[in-house]
Amino acid sequence: MKIAELRISGPGLIVDGVDLEISGGETVGLVGESGSGKSLTARAASGLLPKGLSATGSVTLDGRELLGARERVWRSVRGTRVSLLMQDPFAMLNPLRTAGAHVAESLRGRRDRAEVLRRLAEVGIDDPAVADRHPFQLSGGMRQRVALAAALAADPELLIADEPTTALDATTQHDILMLIKGIQRARGMGVLLITHDLRVAFELCDRVAVMYAGRIVEQGPPAEIGKAPAHPYTAGLLAAVPTVERRLPRLAGIRGNVPAAADVAASCAFAARCDQAAPECGQARPPLRALPPDRFTACLHEVRPRARAEEGAAAPRHIAADEVLRVTGLGKTYGAHVALSGVSLDVRRGESVGVVGGSGSGKTTLARSILGLVRPDTGTIALAGRDRPRHHLVQCVFQDPTTSLNPALTVGATLAEAAAQGPADGRLAVAELLELVGLPPAYARRKPVGLSGGERQRVAIARALSVRPALLICDEPVASLDVSVQAHVLELLREVGTSMLFITHDLAVVRQMADRLVVLSRGRVVESGDTAQVLDAPEHDYTRRLLASVPSTR
Repeated sequence: MKIAELRISGPGLIVDGVDLEISGGETVGLVGESGSGKSLTARAASGLLPKGLSATGSVTLDGRELLGARERVWRSVRGTRVSLLMQDPFAMLNPLRTAGAHVAESLRGRRDRAEVLRRLAEVGIDDPAVADRHPFQLSGGMRQRVALAAALAADPELLIADEPTTALDATTQHDILMLIKGIQRARGMGVLLITHDLRVAFELCDRVAVMYAGRIVEQGPPAEIGKAPAHPYTAGLLAAVPTVERRLPRLAGIRGNVPAAADVAASCAFAARCDQAAPECGQARPPLRALPPDRFTACLHEVRPRARAEEGAAAPRHIAADEVLRVTGLGKTYGAHVALSGVSLDVRRGESVGVVGGSGSGKTTLARSILGLVRPDTGTIALAGRDRPRHHLVQCVFQDPTTSLNPALTVGATLAEAAAQGPADGRLAVAELLELVGLPPAYARRKPVGLSGGERQRVAIARALSVRPALLICDEPVASLDVSVQAHVLELLREVGTSMLFITHDLAVVRQMADRLVVLSRGRVVESGDTAQVLDAPEHDYTRRLLASVPSTR
């Protein structure tokens, strides 16, 4: 597929002149922050632009122009020659249909059970019983495998994968990525991988295109980009990627937000956020110029390397001897499924304890038990300060700030309502809570819809801190955020200094956040100890498998 001079407009210009080509047998990554136009580019390339948006330029497949074609033309292409794999398999899978029915529906030739089972086996599902199960009966990783089998059933020439592994744990993510890579090579299929996770793109792709404010600002082989990025935006993204090898003294994201493409159409789109910006950067749009041997950049200057501040050690946290949480022998079963079995851990005042593990390891059940949302079958949970209500003692920051904030309330009303539930002595005002999470007082008048993802998560953190909890449970708080925004939020959580139980599937993130680490597998603690010790010298095979699955930009 060849995309040329693609422009997408709605109320204003959104994508501004994208050129991209994906050949058979090649995997091209499209990376960048939310709002850069990645997903809309993919939708234009598959004839699925939302109503109210229009596209100009060219999208061709084997020389055949598709942009502007009638829907019947797109139907003859979409799902057969060009197929999509989305981030959330629930968005692709009908909850009323079985896994086998989804695959059979996409098959172009024979549709008997033997062929369905063969297609499921191609994506690593060897149990025939899975074909008769509905999506809600499958794990997240298994649902994504079924969605992949359905997407590949018509033997497409191009697979567009839009954030296909964002919500998956490290081992499942690695398995899915390697699965896509293996099938792509076997079939000679082209893959367009859209992701905000640079580590995933660098692991899987032959070429990476970096998108910003509706345009491509850098393109080339991932190994070359990783060694020496040719655009300051790329350098900033790479500097913000956390590392599993060491705890950094500071996590640095890129200041500011992605502008609308229409607002920067006649200048360098990144100039307002760039430390190297010169007067000429704001006077004209820099062209995408070639660099030998096979790279392109839309920067007028030679990019200075941007360090990740890896020198030195992170400042030690002040950890007291007294405990804010002690969990002893926790057990919980759902029918025949053992969610937790004899789980014990503790968190001291000022300490951050990480909990890692794959899907189904028991992380969420543990968090819900501590929050009082699940009643354990066995074991005890002791919280410091029993004289205070439970919701004063423990607060939670969830993965998706959009669903955790009331869209009808302003930020100020949300924070004021939460603070009123806290202790009267020393109660923080709305302006103080906003200042605590690095937001200006004017944000009190905004509603969640007017905030970026990172800003919404900051508000969610401020709300959790408003009752001055003894313990903050962070359940995948940055899994859905761009790498730069992620760095800002993680640094904020480190600076707050509240005792934390930090739950994540990302070992690089937990390295930056946790003083001690607990590894869960199938409801049991298989390893625990000082974070550096566990990650540098793991003793359990499961921990070693988790570490081996972590992708890298290096």
